[in-house]
Amino acid sequence: MGDCYNHVELCGGVLTAPEPSHTNHGESFYRFLLSVPRLSGLNDELPVLVRESLLPADLSPGDTVTLLGQLRSFNNRSGIGRRLVLSVFARSLVKSPGAEIKNHIRLCGAVCKPPVLRSTPLGREICDLLLAVNRRCGRSDYLPVICWGLLARQAAELTTGDSFCAEGRVQSRVYLKVVDGETQQRTAYEVSVMHMANREDFPPE
Repeated sequence: MGDCYNHVELCGGVLTAPEPSHTNHGESFYRFLLSVPRLSGLNDELPVLVRESLLPADLSPGDTVTLLGQLRSFNNRSGIGRRLVLSVFARSLVKSPGAEIKNHIRLCGAVCKPPVLRSTPLGREICDLLLAVNRRCGRSDYLPVICWGLLARQAAELTTGDSFCAEGRVQSRVYLKVVDGETQQRTAYEVSVMHMANREDFPPE
């Protein structure tokens, strides 16, 4: 599988000013938060990673931008915060005032741990998956995926190594975690599946 099976399209409002993230092979990268409203009225606040060469010089909070890219994972070995850090890696990014809000992702990868079927406090079924999605460079991104209702029951029948393709949205979720006796507020990122798909539904791009 090539990286055409990891495709994200977002359009939302810049929430934080771009800040330097890191340098790789002499190229600088910047990070900022993008706010994308849901139909429910809540907002997903998603971390975006972008090359300096793609970053509009005057980008600032409140601007509307459209980006195409991938959802990527980074293994955090610092011992601080989550072990798996997710961000949207922008392949293109433009200012787009007045554009339609969008949050869409399509993925195809392999299930890399047994699915977990559970119920929410309101009794709705949910299934947690961890998906390994290959990149062209030989690396893989490990992406948390959640399915709801009937899709959850279908996903729960999968086993480790099975192929899984889906379309959905990237969402943020705030949760509380107790660390050394103190309660900390943290944010998790995951893919919320709208419907499953077949690999044939994702033609090369």
